[in-house]
Amino acid sequence: MRKTIFYNFVGLILLAGFYSCDDGKKPVNGRTDTPTSGTISFVSDESFSPIIEEVKKQFEFEFPNAHLKPVYTNEIEGLQQIKDLKTCLLITSRSLMPSEISYLKTKRQLPQVFPIAYDGLALIVNRQNTDTCITVNDVKKVLSGEVKKWKDIYPNSDKGDIEVVFDNKQSATLHYVVDSILDGKPINSPNVVAAKTSKDVIDYVDKTPNAIGVIGSNWLNDRRDTTNTTFKKNIHVMSVTVKDEATPRNSWKPYQAYLLDGRYPFVRTIYAIVVDPRKALPWSFANYIANPRGQLIIFKSGLLPYRGDIMIKTVNIKK
Repeated sequence: MRKTIFYNFVGLILLAGFYSCDDGKKPVNGRTDTPTSGTISFVSDESFSPIIEEVKKQFEFEFPNAHLKPVYTNEIEGLQQIKDLKTCLLITSRSLMPSEISYLKTKRQLPQVFPIAYDGLALIVNRQNTDTCITVNDVKKVLSGEVKKWKDIYPNSDKGDIEVVFDNKQSATLHYVVDSILDGKPINSPNVVAAKTSKDVIDYVDKTPNAIGVIGSNWLNDRRDTTNTTFKKNIHVMSVTVKDEATPRNSWKPYQAYLLDGRYPFVRTIYAIVVDPRKALPWSFANYIANPRGQLIIFKSGLLPYRGDIMIKTVNIKK
């Protein structure tokens, strides 16, 4: 992971000049978009919709003739649309596998993959639940079904059975849990709820004292806080530790700094996958996100940008 945030804007090339032209190619499938104009739809895993909306808004402001229409779905559906060439751009949490690249090459397509950001996989609980520090080992026990009740982790808890809440069964969030937390093993918790969307996960946890939600941290930044150091007030975000015992001093929330230095353990990379031989609007937007202007928007939104020189400084505050 990159360890520093410093952008040098000297000598930046204007976006409209940086992107290649259409080279006189005829429109494909009725497309008439250029790098800075036209209307296109693209696909994104629903769990990344807050950050996509932020970058889309700024891109369309800078290029008023460009109109982007995101279609929010799950990771599996999005990857299938890329392979079927039904979309030219997909935002998701994994790169293409070699077999998928080979498949696209059989269709005479050469995909490009842009890593654009790091996102923390957050665990959220009801505001009535004061047990907000947890170990990685206990997270695994909950997800695998080895631990079923809150008191099995917190002996004084009165919250009863643990309900685990995801957005949906085919999302990038669920894929990360199975692949990176459970090492490929299935989720066997007896009380798993598929809430359909990330917003539904937050709403479910807000109303359910015994629930623990699994959600991308980009959903949790409180827009009233310009420093990105608070989360939404209607739920608690759990602090996680790799230690054998979780305490407030050794556990960490998915803030940018802790994603950067590795103290927060559940971090995933967000990718833009492009299949656009015309190098028009989908390719242009993906490049915009991956380059300094888009990376700065990602930084201000509370996620960790993939590119840039990031420096963390310790400040002593005298009272």
